[in-house]
Amino acid sequence: MFNARDLLGQVMQAGMTDTTANRMRHALGPSALGRADGPLGQIFEQGGGAGGALGGLAGMAEGMLGDAGRSVQRGDPLAVGGLGALAGALLGGGGGAVKGALGGGVLALLGGLAMSALRNQQSGAAAAGPAQAGQRVPLGLREPQDAAEEEELERRAQLVLRAMISAAKADGQIDQREMQRIVGKLEEGGASDAARAFVLEEMQRPADLDRLIGAAGSPEVAVELYAASLLAIEVDTAAEREYLRRLAQGLRLTPATVRRVHQALDVPVAA
Repeated sequence: MFNARDLLGQVMQAGMTDTTANRMRHALGPSALGRADGPLGQIFEQGGGAGGALGGLAGMAEGMLGDAGRSVQRGDPLAVGGLGALAGALLGGGGGAVKGALGGGVLALLGGLAMSALRNQQSGAAAAGPAQAGQRVPLGLREPQDAAEEEELERRAQLVLRAMISAAKADGQIDQREMQRIVGKLEEGGASDAARAFVLEEMQRPADLDRLIGAAGSPEVAVELYAASLLAIEVDTAAEREYLRRLAQGLRLTPATVRRVHQALDVPVAA
């Protein structure tokens, strides 16, 4: 068996393009999740540390690039779900501790995007955000509390990996050269045989959008899978745009939700 969160971080490092990194930076910035009044800012205020809102995350991480992994280990509110490590990596940080936490940071980012995209669809107290409504911080933005949550987080990491690989096949199957490049990078990064076999099997598997859609299970996970897919491709071909359209439709995402995800990642919505 393998740790799916670790593998997610390794895949992001093996295949992360400038576009992917730039989109994640934008999502963490002041015009998206970094807003002081945003849902992640409220979570950090509820946690009572790291200066309150997430708005200063990128700037604060800039001063702790080599220290991001230790910040995660200390459990600082800034590093909830590995966000500190992710911000450090995006700003050029390195080190094994950062790599180990990167997958958790990706899940935290996707969870934050889902919260932000869905919050306007909630009614009553839920619309005020978790700080006012007293809602529990969603899994992915906090450490799992028991074996069931640990299992669910691993399942979610695997789903995100499947979503990204599926999106990469939107223009057709991933060619053999690209497969070997990614698997080779994973091997260099220390991925286990089981982890590399999982990635290779998913890349070779015939496209099955219905399988991915059926595994979503909740509106939050549906948004996470769409956002992960958007991170994985350039969205510069008709096939990719059609794939995203079909994915959003199958996941039952409203046009407003899709628009908010695109805005957070700074990707224009296809006409």
